[in-house]
Amino acid sequence: MVRTVVAGLDGSPESRAAAEWAAREAKLLGLPLRIVHVREPVPDPLAQAPLLGPETQQHWSERVPREAAEGLRLRHPGVEVTTEQVHGATADALIRAAEDAELLVLGSRGMSGLGGFMVGSVGLAVVAHCAQPVVLVRAGEQAADEHRDDPAGIPSAATPYRPVLLGLDAAHPDGTVIDFAFEAAARRGTGLRVLHGWNLPPYYVYGLAADAQLHDEIVRQQAALLHEAMRPWRQKYPHIEVTEESPSGSPGIRLVDAARDASLAVIGRRIRRSPFGAHIGPVAHAVLHHCTAPVAVVAHD
Repeated sequence: MVRTVVAGLDGSPESRAAAEWAAREAKLLGLPLRIVHVREPVPDPLAQAPLLGPETQQHWSERVPREAAEGLRLRHPGVEVTTEQVHGATADALIRAAEDAELLVLGSRGMSGLGGFMVGSVGLAVVAHCAQPVVLVRAGEQAADEHRDDPAGIPSAATPYRPVLLGLDAAHPDGTVIDFAFEAAARRGTGLRVLHGWNLPPYYVYGLAADAQLHDEIVRQQAALLHEAMRPWRQKYPHIEVTEESPSGSPGIRLVDAARDASLAVIGRRIRRSPFGAHIGPVAHAVLHHCTAPVAVVAHD
């Protein structure tokens, strides 16, 4: 089966922004784009309502992906775009639709005034249980947002890409997540910024105020840990410029701040075998809710 990029579309502005991002990524990957619209079951009393009869609902649910696909073909020539309508609970249907996909792309609502976006229950459920990488794109995302400003300081999609940002736990690096970030940087012809945030153990806190040397030694240890973790991938991807950073402080906050200058933020999610709940970890939770760049969540063992 030919692998595809899958985008979930429900007609909302955030899902349309996600479909546009998915089309751009499909072109970089040289893969087809599949637009998936989920039609959830409607309770009988609502289905028979005059303004929401079966024919009206079917017309609307078929029209939205069809018109979206037509627009995407015009704006992204060379990308094969198909549509598919599936039935069932939205999160479960999207996860099933993405089983043979290269990645799944979803939209998230913008949070005015907070500079990030809101991930709803469907998005969290998909991220928590989907085996394929899931990319979340905020409403209003434009191609120019992923590129550096032009010499006049004006946003432009014709300038080089901003670097890809990788959030990494240097003590437990996972190759699946790291490879995904390097490949994303390679497709964009840009560098990779690797950030390993860390917090001091509680029992160090009081002693550090009186022992600056101890603090400096811990900083050196964390930097060395990150450098050693990245060594095999520097050798595997010698053409990618890598910047390593290991600041102290909340990893989630550090990643959100760093993502302001990123074309894509990449984080990992440990696979949980329990089918219940949507546990994604505090760092991923912070990044998903407040990061302004598109966020790729890559599942790993």
